[in-house]
Amino acid sequence: MLRETFVHIPGVGYRTEERLWRKGIRTWDDFSVASKPRRVPARVLRRIGDEIVRSDEALRRGRHRYFARNLPPRDHWRAWPEFANAIAYLDIETTGLSIGRDAVTVVGVFDGTRRRSFIQGDNLEDLPAAMERVKLLVTFNGSRFDVPFLRKAFPRMALDQIHLDLVHPLRRLGFVGGLKAIESQVGILRSEETTGLGGFDAVRLWHAFDAGDDDALDLLLEYNMEDVVNLEPLAKLAYEGLRSLCLYGGFVTADRLPQRSKPPGEGSSEKPQLRGYVGRARSIPCARQAKITPSKRVRGGS
Repeated sequence: MLRETFVHIPGVGYRTEERLWRKGIRTWDDFSVASKPRRVPARVLRRIGDEIVRSDEALRRGRHRYFARNLPPRDHWRAWPEFANAIAYLDIETTGLSIGRDAVTVVGVFDGTRRRSFIQGDNLEDLPAAMERVKLLVTFNGSRFDVPFLRKAFPRMALDQIHLDLVHPLRRLGFVGGLKAIESQVGILRSEETTGLGGFDAVRLWHAFDAGDDDALDLLLEYNMEDVVNLEPLAKLAYEGLRSLCLYGGFVTADRLPQRSKPPGEGSSEKPQLRGYVGRARSIPCARQAKITPSKRVRGGS
């Protein structure tokens, strides 16, 4: 939806963007040929024209930092399709909730094809190199949990990607609770081994592994990777839902997503199964959507 986006331009808010859309200026290409809204000042229109040129060049060159810097954080979801070829769905596990006292134990990363686990004491130090080419980061509550922990653990690692934190777009679509609760609402199925596990179980499993239980690590890695790969269908739901809200005043539900007959197995390419669910979405344009404050109950990937 980046080519339909104007709110990254200085001086353009959601109402101005909506006026452009209503006038038939749906994309950057439309701006040069369509008649302009009378209520938008000429200086703003000139700025839009100039910035569209820069935006088009940035997109063609894959300059993600331009959009990470200029798009409002609540609108980073708009970049999901354009940067899907350089994406990282990511989730971390830690020894606790305190950034000052606790440490990262496991980081799971999925690029849409390949699954990778980075483990403290094994290959965790390889994570910065794996993230070098990532342009779009997708997390659940990562702006408050995963990213601050990673900044502390890897002060020199570049975390300047476009960041789609799914907590916020899913809230705007009416989905509530933590990651597991939302998975349940849309019908994402977990494996029998990990069903019912949560963030504190991840801490427990790490301590069990640290005490010599290798099976505990295997279960922790499976749990973490399910957190990671389940972000992909949720990102699709969030993108299609918010795009529909912004442009057409409607919304998409889980039954629009691909159906699968079983939960994903370890190493499988299967996507999670989704059942139909209608979230309590606000059927209003982007300009009038309320800013959502994350629930205090949301912690990590739980």
